[in-house]
Amino acid sequence: MITYWQQNKGKLVAKDEEELDPAATTWIDARCVTSDDITILQTKYKVDPEHMLDILDPDELSRIEYNEEEDYILTILRLPVFSPGDDISYFCTPLGIITYGKFFITICWTDCEVLRDFAANRIKELSLNDFPAFTIRFLARADITFLRYLKELNRRATTIQNEVLRSVQNHELIQLLNIQKSLVYFTTSLKSNQLLLEKLRKTRLIKLDEEDQDWLNDVDIDNRQAMEMADTYTDIMAGMNDAFASVLSNNLNIVMKTMTGWNLVLMMPTIVTGYFGINVPLPWMHSGWTGALAVIGICIAFSAVTYVFFMKRQITVVAKPRHQRPGRKNSRPRRRRKNKKTRA
Repeated sequence: MITYWQQNKGKLVAKDEEELDPAATTWIDARCVTSDDITILQTKYKVDPEHMLDILDPDELSRIEYNEEEDYILTILRLPVFSPGDDISYFCTPLGIITYGKFFITICWTDCEVLRDFAANRIKELSLNDFPAFTIRFLARADITFLRYLKELNRRATTIQNEVLRSVQNHELIQLLNIQKSLVYFTTSLKSNQLLLEKLRKTRLIKLDEEDQDWLNDVDIDNRQAMEMADTYTDIMAGMNDAFASVLSNNLNIVMKTMTGWNLVLMMPTIVTGYFGINVPLPWMHSGWTGALAVIGICIAFSAVTYVFFMKRQITVVAKPRHQRPGRKNSRPRRRRKNKKTRA
């Protein structure tokens, strides 16, 4: 979908293509582009098909370059996206910015909060006549959104961690894995945007005035802060996953020890009945029900002894702490201090 925007008294106003003022600067906002939109952008606004493929590639990295044939500047940067309906709710997408005459074209294969903020006039002191400042504002808004999304991911991870401590389910573990993937996407996109910021300082394609340089420095600080937060949260998630893996392994060991103890308890009747079932003369062979009851009693007695030995003493479940074992002295005898007599 293509939307045309022009400024009226400092605010962006959506207009139809027939209502556009040829003398004013126009922002062409192309989101969730279709095949018809791609045809319009390539034929009417001379967008290179290769650049269009790069912009629509979800894995495209940030860069800036100049097209000599069509005489326009292409800038690609990474924006954060929140999609509640997807398994991975937080990911990143490339945004292509093309400066072409009096047109400022933005192309994105999906919709995101940054573009909605621009369209809703939430950006203060925005001017379509200053192309470099308009591009820097996109980077600044992207960093603010990155920081907010990183905090939301951290809160989600903390909530899931509390749920996992109560009961470990596959659903919570999959959610943690998706959060870790989102952090990896954010880290890669922030590093790519950082390289773009360094290129904007050195390039001659865009002329930056003193105010634009100050804005660029502020964006650089916010971008580095977001990178540090993403790295910190990634390290925390990695340590959390290792801790949960250790907890799952420990719980499995406890269950296996308990099952082994019950297996030994239930194995005693098998040993007793197997012994009395052999083909040799044995006690109570001709005693009728007395022998059967005796064998049953022996089975119960052996099982009870095994249960007390393995289960009650907690040999197979949890080892007792060292300071609780009998015959262990916790403290050493104190030495008596001798009072030394001083010579007169």
